[in-house]
Amino acid sequence: MGPTEELLRDARARLAAAPRESLGRERTSRWRADRIVPAGAAWHLGVLLLTDEGVLSTAEILRAAEPVRRGYTAESARARAERRAQARRGGFAEGEVVHVGWQVLDAAAVDAGGVSGPLALVEGVPSVRWSPGGLLVPLQGYLDERIALALGA
Repeated sequence: MGPTEELLRDARARLAAAPRESLGRERTSRWRADRIVPAGAAWHLGVLLLTDEGVLSTAEILRAAEPVRRGYTAESARARAERRAQARRGGFAEGEVVHVGWQVLDAAAVDAGGVSGPLALVEGVPSVRWSPGGLLVPLQGYLDERIALALGA
C-alpha cells in the first residue's frame, strides 16, 4: 500500500463517526421521467468524496426537491430546479444532499507517480489540487483540515 492509499485509509478511520452524503447516478428511460437514483454514500472532503472502498472526485452537488411551478426565471435556474426534481423522483428525501457526476480516482496510480483527477504525487508527497486553477497542496494537511470540518472540531 502506497502513501496516498495509507492517507485515505487513515482518513476513513478518523471519519467513522462523521455523517456521509449521498451519491447519485443518472437514469434515463423511454417510459419514465429522467431521475437520479441512489448509488451509495461518501464523506465529502472538498474536491474529494471518500467511500469505504475508494476515492472519487466531486462534480455536481444538489439538494433533492419537489418540482414547483416557476415563473419566468433564468434558464439556468430552471435547469437546476429540474435536476433537484430528478433526484427527488429517484428516491432521495426532500432537501437531501446528492453528489452526481463524480469520477472514480485511482490512488494506486498516484502512488506509482501518476495523476488521477485532483490527486498527484509531487516529489514523493501525495498532493491534491483543491480547485481547477489552484495549486497542488500536500494531501495530509488537506485531509486534516477537511476532516476537522466534517467532525465539527
